[in-house]
Amino acid sequence: MILFKRLFSTFFLALLMAIFATTANAESTMEKIVKSGKLTIAVQTQGPPVSFVNKKGKRTGLAIELARMLAEDMGVELVIQDYDWKGLIPALLSGKADFIAADMTPTAKRHMQILFTEPVFFSESIVFALKSKGYSSWKDINNAKTSVGATQASSFATAAKKLLPLAKLKEYAGGTAQTVQAVTAGRVDAGISDKANISSFISANDKLVVLDGVLTKEPLGFAVRPDSTHLLFALNNYMRLIRYDGRLKQKLDYWWNSTAWEADNK
Repeated sequence: MILFKRLFSTFFLALLMAIFATTANAESTMEKIVKSGKLTIAVQTQGPPVSFVNKKGKRTGLAIELARMLAEDMGVELVIQDYDWKGLIPALLSGKADFIAADMTPTAKRHMQILFTEPVFFSESIVFALKSKGYSSWKDINNAKTSVGATQASSFATAAKKLLPLAKLKEYAGGTAQTVQAVTAGRVDAGISDKANISSFISANDKLVVLDGVLTKEPLGFAVRPDSTHLLFALNNYMRLIRYDGRLKQKLDYWWNSTAWEADNK
């Protein structure tokens, strides 16, 4: 028995040393960025004004330009990878991207998989529909005869389940653009998005209208893998820096709090 205990203790100690050695030798996300000279971000395929391809074929938007400014200040190349909304977290966790640059809400459920930065900006979730439907408030949608569309696995879908429990929810993988298509085609009676995302669609289609009232107001941030603590601290510090020097406000005023970006990206 004593010999067994000694053998077990020796084995356990060797196992711990092996784990510590592996952890110590593991390359952090920031070290990989420094070594490769590349910063890779995962973005939503089509989600203006946060991430989209303009008429000139250039990828741009609020999250893109913030990441581009960060990469420039770091002195590294920015690599952009497009995913459907539901593919963002899997892409991050699989190591295909260094962080998610999107308008993602730091929910408790998501925090079980990934780490979020401090809030970078905020969204107001609203309901929109065709004017011909005759709705006036988002509360008009909460009945068993109506259907509402939202981005798949998004906070919009969560808001619908919580605040519009009587309506039939249909989720779409293609983000706000696909939800708008569903509304205009009559596949759903109304859709949920945020005030900034829907503004360009409303201005381009006079048949659409935003209904009265705000469903939710939520903080939005970028996200990293749980083991990317150096990168997380760096992102938080950078957002504080550009908040203090005014560059974050400039980006938000242009991309998020107005529709000025539309004319420049046609």
